[in-house]
Amino acid sequence: MFKIAWHRDYAHALPPGHRFPMEKYELLPEQLLHEGSVEHANFFEPGLAQTSDILLTHDATYWEKLATQSLSKSEIRRTGFPLSPQLITRETRIMQGTIDCAKYALNFGVSMNIAGGTHHAYSNLGEGFCLLNDNAMAANFLLKNGFSKRIFIVDLDVHQGNGTAEIFKDNPNVFTFSMHGKNNFPLRKEQSDRDVPLEDGITDEAYLALLDREFKRHADAFEPDFMFYQCGVDVLESDKLGRLGMSIQGCKERDRIVLQYCKDNDIPLCCSMGGGYSEKIALIIEAHANTYRLAQEIFF
Repeated sequence: MFKIAWHRDYAHALPPGHRFPMEKYELLPEQLLHEGSVEHANFFEPGLAQTSDILLTHDATYWEKLATQSLSKSEIRRTGFPLSPQLITRETRIMQGTIDCAKYALNFGVSMNIAGGTHHAYSNLGEGFCLLNDNAMAANFLLKNGFSKRIFIVDLDVHQGNGTAEIFKDNPNVFTFSMHGKNNFPLRKEQSDRDVPLEDGITDEAYLALLDREFKRHADAFEPDFMFYQCGVDVLESDKLGRLGMSIQGCKERDRIVLQYCKDNDIPLCCSMGGGYSEKIALIIEAHANTYRLAQEIFF
């Protein structure tokens, strides 16, 4: 049985006007339970990340500004959210969710955070609806506490994992792999260990062939003992921000490549859901649900 981090704060702590498509945080668990893909026992509610764990990744001055609600107006605008104590609580809960999921993955092979994938958060600033970087924080937690020595972060959200790239740019124990829209946000890209920029409109066949080749080649060469997966579904053709041309089935096969690789190579895997902005919430839920269905199929 794999464990899934979820808390009502994931949806309810968001400010009015920012809840679509964030209602997916409530609808996705309901769908998975309704169809029998998971049981109530799969879910756990994370607490709040400790300051000591946050500071393994984030600058102390930046964290102090977040904690005391003292970001400048320009810094707040860059995050995309109006700042509030409830928002910071939500962020630290998501961070702890991914840290806990990473520990569960060591025991069960795979785990998932219903939220997370906050890959635009740098060590010292927030950006693009990301205030803290959950995959980076959990990776540093594993390294510091001796749970892992070589971590591979595969980011298949349509937007480059720029914050993650910045955080680990000088860390040889973490390999950052980002396959993203070439012409999409962020305008100024950071340098990951491997970036695979995609042209607008790329469809399933070309995308999957490229992923299969590039991901496996670099993962094989790096030989990780743990993997984080940012599995945003904004790669869909229906996504209003994505600009790519993938189908629901193509997105599912994308997930299969990553999950099957980890299973075949006995690499614990922690997944964070990332973005998804299709006009129809049902498409977002279906694409995310496929990741959980595959986890059950492949790992159990």
